[in-house]
Amino acid sequence: MNAIGVAAVAESYQTFNPRAYLQNNYMPPRANFTSEEYAVPWKLRRLADAFATGKIHGKTLIDIGSGPTIYQLLSACDFFEEIVATDYLEVNRGEIHSWVHGDDPGAFDWSPYIQHVCKIEGKGEPWKEKEQKLKKKLKKILPIDVHQPNPLGFVLSQPADALISTFCIEAVSPDRPSFDRALQNVTTLLKPGGHFLMIGGLEESFYLAGEAKLSVVPMKEEDIKESFIKAGYRIHDFHSYSMPPSLKIGVDDVQGIFFINGQKSA
Repeated sequence: MNAIGVAAVAESYQTFNPRAYLQNNYMPPRANFTSEEYAVPWKLRRLADAFATGKIHGKTLIDIGSGPTIYQLLSACDFFEEIVATDYLEVNRGEIHSWVHGDDPGAFDWSPYIQHVCKIEGKGEPWKEKEQKLKKKLKKILPIDVHQPNPLGFVLSQPADALISTFCIEAVSPDRPSFDRALQNVTTLLKPGGHFLMIGGLEESFYLAGEAKLSVVPMKEEDIKESFIKAGYRIHDFHSYSMPPSLKIGVDDVQGIFFINGQKSA
């Protein structure tokens, strides 16, 4: 294991600023809901379509490395009894906690996201209802370390029915072997036959979050697919998005975004 590299990554995250990160990635221009040519609506569409198949459901969904965001859970909340958010950083867990409990007037406003997801799902669901549903199902917000063989620090009484992860594993891995090991570590949390939906950056080497400049292991489409197959997944779906020049705003060097839906072998 690249212990030095992993320790350096952990150190670099100590100055991570969740609100700066949200500003860079989840406000305009990237969060422009007028068209799926923008990064954020593209991601929301991928998730909505994946859950609309009805094939991904069960008791528990674990979100691996939630960061300070909840958008990735909006389409999922109809299909699971409980959703577990996780993050390495206490500041990120705090942001999610503030959203769930509504106890911080400065917390990020996710309402445009919730409204957009309700619109694209087309079920006529009032957005406030979806918001309340997700808040109710987000029962746990736990610490996680994807570089540990036991990422949650304890053994689950029963593995999760599905996993989701957005911009986590490639962003906390110093190199490709570390990415592969982290993927294998989190796969132990998933039941055989369960689905893992992942969204992440393509060919990205860094991103900014306030004072913090974080390294990312650059991944190509074929690297992602190869890693998933090696970790024991069958790939059901893969999509990629090229970052248009207008969204290259200097907060990272990401070239695109990938979405993958893998099913763990039974």
